[in-house]
Amino acid sequence: MQTDNEIKEIIQEDIWGSIKEFLNLGFHIGEGEKSINLTLGLLLLLTITIIVAKFVLKWVRYLLTHKMEREDKQKFSSVFKFTNYVIYLVVILVTLSGAGIDITLIITASAALFVGLGLALQELFKDILGGIFIIVDKSLQVGDIVEVQGKVGKIFEIKLRTTRAITRDDKVVIIPNHKFISDIMFNYTQNHRTTRERVSVGVAYGSNVELVTQILEQVAAEQKQILKNPKPFVLFDDFGDSALMFSIHFFTNDSFSDPRIKSEMRYKINSKFAENSISIPFPQRDVHIIQQKT
Repeated sequence: MQTDNEIKEIIQEDIWGSIKEFLNLGFHIGEGEKSINLTLGLLLLLTITIIVAKFVLKWVRYLLTHKMEREDKQKFSSVFKFTNYVIYLVVILVTLSGAGIDITLIITASAALFVGLGLALQELFKDILGGIFIIVDKSLQVGDIVEVQGKVGKIFEIKLRTTRAITRDDKVVIIPNHKFISDIMFNYTQNHRTTRERVSVGVAYGSNVELVTQILEQVAAEQKQILKNPKPFVLFDDFGDSALMFSIHFFTNDSFSDPRIKSEMRYKINSKFAENSISIPFPQRDVHIIQQKT
């Protein structure tokens, strides 16, 4: 028993005491509660904490991005860098607090700074969050045709803050990513590339409606960009004020160029109507001039 006690005393007083003295080396300012102790042990703890935090962040990053495409992984790099800086700052502040340094003023100043930055950069943060949601849930992909605030464009680049699309008149539109979350957006091609389009036309009252239907179906059948299956179909839409309203509905894989398809169809419809003596009316009004007798 005496030997065991001697061994414990040697470990506690000699070995562990020497380690504690070594770790306690450093700067010691003041005494009591207001003392500041910046020691080797504290610096070692800070180093170990930063290394552990770095490995944990890498592991979390791997869990979130290991199934993503290479381009999507690169888009997350700036987010993870910002997260790393915040965590390292927290570790440093905790270490300073452990050293006895009053970090209340630092936290107060940092809070005021972050509030100011948050107010100034709230749109930026909203865009970054929008970009993260787009990448994670795949609600938008390169090649999709979207309509935002009345503008139709084909997506060709998705970044963390903005998305770029080219419009039908070959102009590049830069869309902040928060628009895809806060605004109503139409994605023409998210589920599949096929969309249904229509061309409307009015014919004069008394026209042969069966012949009108045949001409519209023929024009759709002859148009190259229109799919044969599903088959185009004609609807008799309404009895208008001055015309019988028809529409030809068709399916296409090139909805981005559908204005050109519709234009070509209108040319052909107008030509075939003229060949078959089918008139396209326009509103007419009778103007009566009443002269007052003097």
